[in-house]
Amino acid sequence: MPLLPLLKPMFEAQLSSPPMPDDVPPAQMRAAMHAMIDKSFFALATPQAPVASERDITIAVRAGEITLRLYRGAPENALLPCHVYYHGGGFFLGTLDQSDNYCRALARAVGCAVVSVDYRLAPEHRFPTAAEDAYSALVWTASHAQELRIDPALISVGGGSAGGNLAAVVAQMARERLGPSIVAQVLEIPVTDFTSMLALEFPDEGIRFEPAKAYAPLYLRDETDAHDPLASPLLAKSLSGLPPALVVCAEYDQLQPEGEDYARRLSEAGVPTTYRLLHGQFHGSQGFDAVIPAEAAAYREEIASFLTEAYRKQASVRAQTAI
Repeated sequence: MPLLPLLKPMFEAQLSSPPMPDDVPPAQMRAAMHAMIDKSFFALATPQAPVASERDITIAVRAGEITLRLYRGAPENALLPCHVYYHGGGFFLGTLDQSDNYCRALARAVGCAVVSVDYRLAPEHRFPTAAEDAYSALVWTASHAQELRIDPALISVGGGSAGGNLAAVVAQMARERLGPSIVAQVLEIPVTDFTSMLALEFPDEGIRFEPAKAYAPLYLRDETDAHDPLASPLLAKSLSGLPPALVVCAEYDQLQPEGEDYARRLSEAGVPTTYRLLHGQFHGSQGFDAVIPAEAAAYREEIASFLTEAYRKQASVRAQTAI
């Protein structure tokens, strides 16, 4: 369907925005882009009040440390399911503060805990640092479940864009490394294939997305990394045995074909998979409450319902096993 009329001005502004000069230092580039994103994308989201409790936790990872932000949608004494969330930003952008609204809304809607992961960013920390940080955050969360007052049998993972990539990769890592049990994965507008050369074209509207990923040279060390499943989860030999998935793609997004391909491969591998296409929307527009309130609310509700049902099913299985 055509681009939603209310989104067209933002979409055109996004397409016409000038690229950052190549000679800008990473820290300066990141600060400038964060300021721009805060005034555009995140300014269009409805502010969410803090939930029952929020606190930052620093954990050790390989050759460094990262910060996790814990949100609890219920009092401290309640034992809650937990969603481990990875923010987007092309692997070189993104902050915990920018994810506050999303995590607060989810924690409140589901009544769960959310652990938001501030993984290390490229180009200072190239592949596979983000993937390893993301997995370390999952392992730490599961192993500290008692002190966090979360149920280690009810942990899910998710993220948007680059974070969707990391969630998919972490699910595969947990399977391969016999790591923590994951009951569900929520992959929002995910990067799944750095080798993809598919263009996306809408001739009636004169729109064409080239297959190039501008962030790839910042994140990957070399061309070989693009073929590693820890960067391109779509290229994994098998997707069997992974947790149930909700895969959401935007129609006007160069990542849409590879996101749909990942959902298809999951389903073919026997993984219970729900694929949703956000018709008339573009990459990141799903959070624009101020512009498309009904669509944004429906989007959040689907994710909350998916996770609520995944936690319910697993709790039911556990109860029946205990009988």
